[in-house]
Amino acid sequence: MNVTGRFEGYPHNCTFNEDFKYILLPVSYGIVFVVGLVLNVLAIWVFVFRMRPWNITTTYMFNLALSDTMYAISLPLLIYYYAKHNDWPFGAALCKIVRFLFYTNLYCSILFLTCMSIYRFLGICFPMQSLRWSNLRYTRIVCIVVWGIVIVFQTPIFVFVDTEGIGNTTICYDTANQIHFNQFVIYSAIQLVLLFCGPFIVVMICYGITAKKLLHPEGIRPEYARSRKKSIKMIITVLTVFVLCFLPFHITRSIYYSSRSLHVSCGTLDAINLAYKLTRPLASANSCLDPILYVLGGQTYRSKLARKGNGLENKNNVPLAKKTISGGDITHSVYTTEIGLEEIKQTAAGNSDGI
Repeated sequence: MNVTGRFEGYPHNCTFNEDFKYILLPVSYGIVFVVGLVLNVLAIWVFVFRMRPWNITTTYMFNLALSDTMYAISLPLLIYYYAKHNDWPFGAALCKIVRFLFYTNLYCSILFLTCMSIYRFLGICFPMQSLRWSNLRYTRIVCIVVWGIVIVFQTPIFVFVDTEGIGNTTICYDTANQIHFNQFVIYSAIQLVLLFCGPFIVVMICYGITAKKLLHPEGIRPEYARSRKKSIKMIITVLTVFVLCFLPFHITRSIYYSSRSLHVSCGTLDAINLAYKLTRPLASANSCLDPILYVLGGQTYRSKLARKGNGLENKNNVPLAKKTISGGDITHSVYTTEIGLEEIKQTAAGNSDGI
């Protein structure tokens, strides 16, 4: 099916071949829905019912999993929409909500991963100084602020996004009509700078310095070799999410919006539109990649997940003793066995649970 005439408010009389997206998007969103929903619901279950008390890492990861789950729940509507060749039967309100959840998840993921990167950087490079502020109370405040910032920034979606009847179909736009499109481009550019470029630069700097510290033999004590390898894997995973999921989407979207504003030729816009649509599933795939962080995040999550799989709360019947480690204003609670002593030492140094 070709989309002919005005293309999401484009003024030229152009013909765009979008047959590819009616296969690509339903299939890719279907995979993200199944994999992302299962993994993130499982993660939330482990966080809530098997990992108490929470540490700082767990708090950030829970909020990340909650954001991914909210987005995954909205995907069946988009799967139906694209499978029906851009026919939206669910009304304007749900169209706005679905687009709102996509961008909310996108930028919540970026900001929570940035917070985790900063915490990891400070915990490894400045362990003693970070003890002054690294506590759960500050972390909860940071999470509330992140949710508040993202929700405020995404509120204009409810104004810009709308549905429109074209022939026998109803389109659910993810931008705005031609009248408000220039304002939407400005709004998107502000988001690009504040919610992606800034955090991306911070993550690159933090993990660049952290990786140099971890890879420098004189900078890390030998007994922390195992934790060092785990931290390096975490760095690689986070950078992969940014480079694979977030960076291509923001680059192609920026080029796409700019091209529409400049009214480039139909052929050029068609090629740019193709690249932009191909990166949409990549942006959604972060919901499937984030759970990898939970597994790498610490021994606690892995052991609780293993016990759930075995149907046992304490597989080896080893008594669990609750320890509290305090340093300055920081208090971390961890459950310890003989193999958990190393994590306690790391906690006291601001490097708890993989941080």
